Amino acid sequence: MSDVAPDPGILHFSFTVSDLDRSLRFYVEDLGFELVHRQLQEAPYTSRVVGYPQARLDVALLALPGELRARSDHHLELIEYRNPRGERGDADTYHPGAAHLALVVDDIHARHRELVARGVRFVSEPVAIEAGVNRGGFACYFRDPDEIALELLQRPNGAAPGAGEEGPR
Repeated sequence: MSDVAPDPGILHFSFTVSDLDRSLRFYVEDLGFELVHRQLQEAPYTSRVVGYPQARLDVALLALPGELRARSDHHLELIEYRNPRGERGDADTYHPGAAHLALVVDDIHARHRELVARGVRFVSEPVAIEAGVNRGGFACYFRDPDEIALELLQRPNGAAPGAGEEGPR
């Protein structure tokens, strides 16, 4: 083990998408993120960072309104690789390397109804959480336009983040 401790904190989370304009409509109009900045990245350093020669990325930086932005001005980065173009692999969440982003909501049932009415595809209705740190709350998974898994989570009434018994949610 190293004696050097890593710097604490998370800067942002990122998803690679196939159509940035379509994804922006989803994340901004349907989910309520704010667009902070958008840029085309094709400088030589970008190719070195991502490891693809002549990389050309269309990047959008998004933030959740009202959330603290201590380390970064954004929470989510969406990237469309213009070069090289990629293909969507299997999006099932049980595959190693799969990820999801959980969004905390106050009223999961109302938010679920609203998103269904907007055409968002859910994996399930809101499900009651029966064990773990979020027991008494609700959760459900849904998919973005590229089949990226997202989660709505409603914490138990009055529960602080991380409160409750230990164990899986």
